[in-house]
Amino acid sequence: MDAKAPLRRFDEYQQTKPALALPLGIVKKFSDDEGGSMVSLIAYRAFFSLFPLLLLMTTILGFVLADNEELREEVVNGTLAQFPIIGDQLKGGELTGSGIALAVGIVGSVLAGMGVVLETESVFNRCWGVSKAGERGFVGSRLRAIALLVVLGGMAVVSTVIGGLAAGGADILGAGGKVVGILVATVLNLFVFGAVFRLLTADTVESRALVPGVVVATIGWEILQLAGGWYISHEVKNASAVYGTFALVIGLLAWIHLGATFVVLGAETNVVRARRLWPRAMFDDSDEGDA
Repeated sequence: MDAKAPLRRFDEYQQTKPALALPLGIVKKFSDDEGGSMVSLIAYRAFFSLFPLLLLMTTILGFVLADNEELREEVVNGTLAQFPIIGDQLKGGELTGSGIALAVGIVGSVLAGMGVVLETESVFNRCWGVSKAGERGFVGSRLRAIALLVVLGGMAVVSTVIGGLAAGGADILGAGGKVVGILVATVLNLFVFGAVFRLLTADTVESRALVPGVVVATIGWEILQLAGGWYISHEVKNASAVYGTFALVIGLLAWIHLGATFVVLGAETNVVRARRLWPRAMFDDSDEGDA
């Protein structure tokens, strides 16, 4: 009896059903491109860029809101608490402006953030099959990465602050207000991811071809925010000091890795849809000869 016969039958069946063929085609493209490695590279750089960015953001807000105690309290309890996994840790702090912290935050954010931008752009190029000859040179790519970091980082910070303030107001207004807060945050994230996909994807790709990936990344981000809150409330809240620290680090790494996964899956979704790379066989005939 051929043990792979059921797999072949399912493979033939899924190719006749668009509801199955499209997502499986995306998974196949992700596997062919070694998507796991691409996700790990983005997550590795993003993990080390998060803390300098948080330091920079809190320092700037400390300067800006120095004379507004009420708004500062709202930002601490609303905006900073929106960060999954580490939001509760930030929530207990204070916003203060420091010249040294500002300098360290700027340098750290530029160096670490530039790596994230370059890595993400490289991943998008790989998904779309952009040749090395079509990529920018060493100096040009890094100057452009710094400019994009300022634009995209600024958009992300503004989105986080506005989303946090909306969430803070939603807590006062009840269930209906929470729904409004989620909708506001989702719309803002759509704009942020739209800018990420457009600015980091080759100019030869039409903007409308990037819409599905933007939606996938945004939905994934919203899910991760909810999952991060659940993780804190159920797993870390009652943990010991030592275990809780390890749980936070592991949870943060897992959250960033999953976030990078949604971004790469969004890029692969765009490629598969734009180039009609589905339906496609999930199993190669060459693998069946050893059975």
